[in-house]
Amino acid sequence: MLVAKLSMGALAQGDRWFRGQTKNPWRPDDPSPQRSGSSGSSAGPGSATAAGLVVFGIGTETRGSIISPSSANGVTGLRPTYGRISRYGAMALSWTMDKIGPMCRSVEDCAIVFNAIYGPDGRDNTVADAPFIWNPDVPLSKLKIGYVKNEFDVNAPSPFGGGRGAAGRGAEGAEAGRGRGAGLTEEQREQQRRNREQQLKLLNEALDVYRGAGAALEPIELPATQLAGNIGFVLSVEAAAAFDDLTRSKDIADPSLGTWPNTFRTSRFVPAVEYIRAQRARTLLMREFDKLMSTYDVFLSPTGSQSLGITNLTGHPAVALKAGFVDGAPIELMVTGRLYDEATTLRVALAFERATKWHTMNPTLTSS
Repeated sequence: MLVAKLSMGALAQGDRWFRGQTKNPWRPDDPSPQRSGSSGSSAGPGSATAAGLVVFGIGTETRGSIISPSSANGVTGLRPTYGRISRYGAMALSWTMDKIGPMCRSVEDCAIVFNAIYGPDGRDNTVADAPFIWNPDVPLSKLKIGYVKNEFDVNAPSPFGGGRGAAGRGAEGAEAGRGRGAGLTEEQREQQRRNREQQLKLLNEALDVYRGAGAALEPIELPATQLAGNIGFVLSVEAAAAFDDLTRSKDIADPSLGTWPNTFRTSRFVPAVEYIRAQRARTLLMREFDKLMSTYDVFLSPTGSQSLGITNLTGHPAVALKAGFVDGAPIELMVTGRLYDEATTLRVALAFERATKWHTMNPTLTSS
């Protein structure tokens, strides 16, 4: 039963919409808009689920819009394989990248909700008829688990930016991360550095949790990262087509939209030849990533991993879940799995949840 319709960032970007900003229940009164926001574009489902206003929410992701608000709000978010859940009735942003998935307070809740909504409905022809067989007790020792080594190293570039997962549903992650550190005092920069150290400490402790649970972790490198970066404009071109009538109408004048309408308008100037070549290159990216996933059942990374943008192009599933807190804000780990194998992806996430206390910690809300 539908109990609420929750906020989404304007034009599927970030957490700002015509009524303001969707707040993060962990720090709703923080003076920094970036810290007090819930990320997006599935801003409402992330915020409301974390606050306990709903048992679960349904989010949408094109390039981070389930993973990022899950990470910012400290909920468990499942981004399923592309073509797993019907998108009938949902607003289109990118026809070849849009995905729908549950945002919950636990891994098994995600499994329950996913089990209820996956599969063909006769209305979305991209949906595959693939089974979901949930077995929460598969031993980790029987699974091949990798981790993106350079993203857990002390000298790794910071994966924590904001926007829909450091990548976002559209370019909002890039926008949110732009100028990060600019205009800060020396004290603020030092605080950033300390937070970064704590984030990496928590993430590496998460790897140790898995080792303690019987997993043999292997370091991996992500394939074709430069290729993925070069073809990301596929999203903006498809979004420009989806919103073309709107962005050329008077209805687009609302100031809350900011510069996003112009982002879509400029994509009209991308030649069809370049779009088609990008889609051909995307096929090569899918093949490269399939080679990696033929060796591993899942791999671990921060939620702001380079793999977030790659796997939204290749269609692989991922789960984000709490791995600790830094400066009052949740930090999350991401488990990425094989195509149509949400069961194993969730199983590996559940192993971490069972071995830690983080999923039991939720924001305390008080009336002012």
